[in-house]
Amino acid sequence: MRLVHFGGAMSLDGYIAGPHGEYDWIIQDPEISFAEMMDPFDTFLIGRKTFDMMAGANRAEPVPGIQYIVISRTLKQEDYPRVIVRPDAEDVVRELRAQPGKDIAIFGGGELFRSLLTAGLVDRIAVSLIPVLLGGGVPFLPSPAARVQLKLRKQRLYQKTGILGLEYDIVRT
Repeated sequence: MRLVHFGGAMSLDGYIAGPHGEYDWIIQDPEISFAEMMDPFDTFLIGRKTFDMMAGANRAEPVPGIQYIVISRTLKQEDYPRVIVRPDAEDVVRELRAQPGKDIAIFGGGELFRSLLTAGLVDRIAVSLIPVLLGGGVPFLPSPAARVQLKLRKQRLYQKTGILGLEYDIVRT
């Protein structure tokens, strides 16, 4: 079965973007291979707000070999022919899990993450903890959210930048 992962960069105080959606605080570490990080995936589930930000930065064009599925009730498929637009993330995940393929990444979007987590459709969380305090912004997990137990899979400290890479499995009860 294909697994659903959520991850990305997070500030030490729990934000995935600054108060105005900025991400200039995310430092790059030469030891982190983004190609290696993306290799397990062939599908990105993208929330509408994240997709809007990507489109505004001219980064909404799909990466070769990765299918983009934008979860939105307001965008129209005919306006975005290079991506798939669907209104219901839960249905999409259930359909994808029934098909062969690589794992599925929730790409951006704390609200999309929360909804799939609540539905029991997230399997793994990977986060790069960036040594910065933002004091506000877009939370990693917006409230209200239920408590979820995690089990550590692996961790890595990147000495040059102080980034801490953490990966957890969701504990099913």
